[in-house]
Amino acid sequence: MSDAPSESSASDPLHTRLCELVGCRLPVVQTGMGWVSGANLTAATVAAGGLGILASITMTGDEFRRAVSKVREATDGTFGVNLRAGQVDLEDRITWAAGQGVKVFSFAGAPTRDAIARIHDAGGLVMPTVGARRHAEKMLEWGVDAVIAQGGEGGGHTGEVPTSLLLPQVVEAVGEHIPVVGAGGFHSGAGLVAALAYGADGIAMGTRFLLTAESRVPEAIKGHYTNASVFDTVVTTALDGAPQRVIRTPLINELDKASIVTRLPRAAARALAFRKQTGTSLRDLVREGLAMRKSQDLTWPQLAMAANAPMLIKAALVDGDSSVGVLPTGQVTGVIDDLPTVAELLDRLEAEARTTLARLGA
Repeated sequence: MSDAPSESSASDPLHTRLCELVGCRLPVVQTGMGWVSGANLTAATVAAGGLGILASITMTGDEFRRAVSKVREATDGTFGVNLRAGQVDLEDRITWAAGQGVKVFSFAGAPTRDAIARIHDAGGLVMPTVGARRHAEKMLEWGVDAVIAQGGEGGGHTGEVPTSLLLPQVVEAVGEHIPVVGAGGFHSGAGLVAALAYGADGIAMGTRFLLTAESRVPEAIKGHYTNASVFDTVVTTALDGAPQRVIRTPLINELDKASIVTRLPRAAARALAFRKQTGTSLRDLVREGLAMRKSQDLTWPQLAMAANAPMLIKAALVDGDSSVGVLPTGQVTGVIDDLPTVAELLDRLEAEARTTLARLGA
């Protein structure tokens, strides 16, 4: 990446501050979806011109190192890793990944001041996801390099404010100082142009990348997504106590009806299973849980359920059993009905964006 944009890129509306910051050709981010954003998907996104984010939260330390190495071997482009502020080995992962050339470190929630400083000291960039204007302002004050503003249409843990209202608010609050990336409901080139019109520097997509050929999600499970309508998703707090958008299934209906008393024993069992899956010791699991409770102001029941969601998601997205697992999604799943390769997706998105810009210019 050169220090200054070329004349052609400087005049290209699709070459934004995000492209300059991270060195991607298109201002499109593939988010770090747990169990989904593996090395193949991340590398394919980078090769196609976007910014791929590797999901590391659901990986053991060894799996994380192998995945980073695999992406690095597949591409010399910039990519990122997704982390959680309370991870007990966070410092080790930051140091090792930065040493391997990882440039971008994303966080689903707010990173700590200490984590931001460590990443900057290692030469990395910090890009957290926010769901409110005040959160973006706080992250700017703490020195992050960019933010993803995710509206209520988004997948996974989400807020209540729709993207069409949240994105311009965040742009107004921090866009003068750092790039802002819109998320929640985006799937097309026209959507990218709309985000740019709001003042954003790009878009981030999760569900749209989940529904690609390189996504590791079983084909039968992808069918649940492509067959869903915009009315088939629901935001529930039954998984881990925080609002999370999923496809409505009989299991979700059952969980929503269950009392906290009946949920807790099952959640505790899944927490132990998550510990075994990720190689986390019981002591470290407790330490991380207490840190989450302090940083996120969780109640004790919410804390007990914190590892519930990852294992329910794994049952569907990895093991392929939707009867005992859940399907995290953005509401955008209701307008997606195909499974292109990542290259086909980004080529199509760019072509749509340029057609839209030409139409508006005319």
